[in-house]
Amino acid sequence: MDTRTDTQEAGPAAPDGPPAGHIALVGAGPGAPELLTLRGAELLARADVVITLREPGPELAKYRAALLAHCRPDVQVVEPAECGGEIDGFALARAGEGRRVVRLYSGDPLLGCRGADLAAAARRAGLDVEIVPGLSSVSAVPAFAGIPLMPEGTPELRVVNAKEPGLDWERLAEGDATLVVMFPDIPDDAEAGRRTGPGFDRLCKALVAAGRPGTTPVAVTRMGSTTEQSTVVSTLARLTADLKAADAKGNNVTAPAMFVMGPGVAGQRDLSWFEGRPLFGWRVLVPRTKEQAASLSDQLRGYGAVPEEVPTISVEPPRTPQQMERAVRGLVTGRYQWVAFTSVNAVKAIRERFEEYGLDARAFAGVKVAAVGEQTAASLREFGIQPDLTPPPDRQSGAGLVEVWPPYDAELDPIERVLLPRADIATETLAAGLADLGWEVDDVTAYRTVRAAPPPAPIREAIKGGGFDAVLFTSSSTVRNLVGIAGKPHNTTVIAVIGPETAKTAEEFGLRVDVVAPRTSVSALAEALSQYGAAQRAEAVAAGKPALKPSQKRRGRRRKTV
Repeated sequence: MDTRTDTQEAGPAAPDGPPAGHIALVGAGPGAPELLTLRGAELLARADVVITLREPGPELAKYRAALLAHCRPDVQVVEPAECGGEIDGFALARAGEGRRVVRLYSGDPLLGCRGADLAAAARRAGLDVEIVPGLSSVSAVPAFAGIPLMPEGTPELRVVNAKEPGLDWERLAEGDATLVVMFPDIPDDAEAGRRTGPGFDRLCKALVAAGRPGTTPVAVTRMGSTTEQSTVVSTLARLTADLKAADAKGNNVTAPAMFVMGPGVAGQRDLSWFEGRPLFGWRVLVPRTKEQAASLSDQLRGYGAVPEEVPTISVEPPRTPQQMERAVRGLVTGRYQWVAFTSVNAVKAIRERFEEYGLDARAFAGVKVAAVGEQTAASLREFGIQPDLTPPPDRQSGAGLVEVWPPYDAELDPIERVLLPRADIATETLAAGLADLGWEVDDVTAYRTVRAAPPPAPIREAIKGGGFDAVLFTSSSTVRNLVGIAGKPHNTTVIAVIGPETAKTAEEFGLRVDVVAPRTSVSALAEALSQYGAAQRAEAVAAGKPALKPSQKRRGRRRKTV
């Protein structure tokens, strides 16, 4: 039991929140955490006890963790298996003690789940109960697969649970209705409990025997709405063989899966919006901290990728604080005409020092501020500072900033000094360029960068063994540090870099560079990788080949150092 506290007392409810002694049945959707309803998230945030989902597997484990992120830190989290087979009884007992209990259900609590049993028992016990509908897999999974359930001319939609015995297959097979079969991956010998196949073969044979032609279009979608989703479109006669072929390609069609038969299946390839994303299912290594990688990872998810942040550097304060103390005093007393920020970490270092002294962005009044790129500029705006100078989008670097920096003019500029807070290992390009323009530069070490600890063994093995489809390098130091702490990426892994200097460093380490961002920004880097993925997919489709991810392709020899 993931019990964050076992002795928590139920506190008073918020005015618009559930009362103490409350049970909420919350539908969590089919598998994508962002499909949770607003009311569901609200009840999770107020819960004293949460009973989680049953689903196994790494992707659904992430799904569960994302749902629990809505909860308070002191919530009691209970696994269904820890209730001794009496999940409903456990929920009733905790609510009877005055706690606010949330039980999570996949999809909708009243569709394909036994939520009605708990709701009825709560009513009999005199407990307050609420049922929060969720997106059911019946409608959501076909939508994510691009299958309309009732296109024009479809007279009926039939939904059945394959676990129920005695289904009338002749009635289900007749006419032009759409048939959705939940839980089709049942054992072939249910009474003996033996699994001799995925269950789809028996299902197809039953429908053919009931009168449906073997050429009837069908589709099976597994792990619907997640980045592990895969859809196999076939016919009743060929489905079993096509599923086996998909398994051989790494698309293992197992639980949770959904079977759809009907007119809408025929247009699936044209409507496959989710699995057709340029980086769908790609596992992308982002060698940055979670804080640094937040916007980049969100952008990658929008392209269908599964980003994994692995920090390669650790940011630490300077060894001696005197330089930074003098710099802050100089900013306050008007010593500087300009401050040039070359990284988000530099902004963070100055901001933290300001906060130590009780200062805020108003201390920058009268000082001009420059930022080397869009991420640094965004960090300044978050601090409350609007940059006065940034380089053009295609030249976001120290050299690009020098190109647009005005030369010092004794008649126009009352102060000739520039503050340059930066890392201890930063290059001299900007400082030297400003000096050439006539400015006096106070080059101050605002923070130190040291190599991060090696990632866990499974991550290192995935990096070297081809488990990642792509890796994004946002600087030369990320190349050096990743290779240093984890080894070289496998030669099937796509290498994407932020600019020519980073590309040069990657090549020095024997890496084949596949993608170079057209301008020096992390958003441009992610976009360039998505364009690469889209081009690879289009090329495979044009050649009549499956659009395999890089990690699914035949692995060759490891890259050799040049």
